[in-house]
Amino acid sequence: MQAQMLEGGFAEAPRDAAIAFRAAMRAMAMPGTIETLIGAAGPAPLSPAASVLLLTLCDPDTPIHLAGAHDAQEVREWITFHTGAPFVAADQAMFALGSWEALAPYQGYAIGSAEYPDRAATLIVEMPALAAQGACLSGPGIEAEAHLTVPDIAFSQANARLYPLGLDMFLTHGNRVAALPRSTQVR
Repeated sequence: MQAQMLEGGFAEAPRDAAIAFRAAMRAMAMPGTIETLIGAAGPAPLSPAASVLLLTLCDPDTPIHLAGAHDAQEVREWITFHTGAPFVAADQAMFALGSWEALAPYQGYAIGSAEYPDRAATLIVEMPALAAQGACLSGPGIEAEAHLTVPDIAFSQANARLYPLGLDMFLTHGNRVAALPRSTQVR
């Protein structure tokens, strides 16, 4: 069991994390863009992309909530060993990880406040598929329009109406990631 915790991290942590951070920020800055994240692979059911995001964005000061099948002992041990991130309830999380269904109810996550909109949670949603098709996206970072598989169009529309409050989302599948910031209009 100890060997499993040690495996799956970055080979060259500073370099790999910097590359992954740039890719994640490109995805967030240009909604609908699908980026590839490589360099880490946590235990199942973590996708490689979700593994890389966790290693890149989480540290001992980053509370994380695990939902559904992702709330497994092996996943907790891997995250603890590689990031030191504390595990918390949904309402205290800066990041929450799981399938769309497992992350429900979505009203339980922090959406920020008028004074501190940046204190909203970011969901890392493990998707059954991720493609540049489906919902039509518009808004900041999108020249005309983009298309992306999103987990729930109605939720995404309601979330955008809360802007500047609301939830940001990273959508992951395999080694691919896309982002759906709260400022993105979805139809």
